[in-house]
Amino acid sequence: MNMQKAKLLIVYNADGGALNMLLHALHKQFAPDTYPCSLCALTYGPVSMRGEWKQFLDDLPMDVVFHHRDDFAADYPGESHDLPAILIAEPGRRLRTIVGAQEFDAMESLSDLIVDVESKVEIERVNMSFVRVSV
Repeated sequence: MNMQKAKLLIVYNADGGALNMLLHALHKQFAPDTYPCSLCALTYGPVSMRGEWKQFLDDLPMDVVFHHRDDFAADYPGESHDLPAILIAEPGRRLRTIVGAQEFDAMESLSDLIVDVESKVEIERVNMSFVRVSV
């Protein structure tokens, strides 16, 4: 897989927009047990992305694209995934989930997420290299 052509899609189980961002921040702060986006809870503090997560994403060998559920549905109308999700998008192929909603719910920390994404991106890279070499 050419990691420069593949994209990592990070899709939050939340709608976009300034008002929604404010409502999400308040929900996370005052009722975290009922907050529907475990990805947001792991990767964001009260108002901004956690520095460790941002640095990790900046260091990945592929583009990273962020989506909220409303703009993801508009950009990928034929795709249906439980959210939140982290997906791999490659030209000419269907989106592949590398971290799904249930996995996020089971994660205890941002470090768990980083280790999981890092290992799955490496598996994707190795698998695609093998497929290209053996074809």
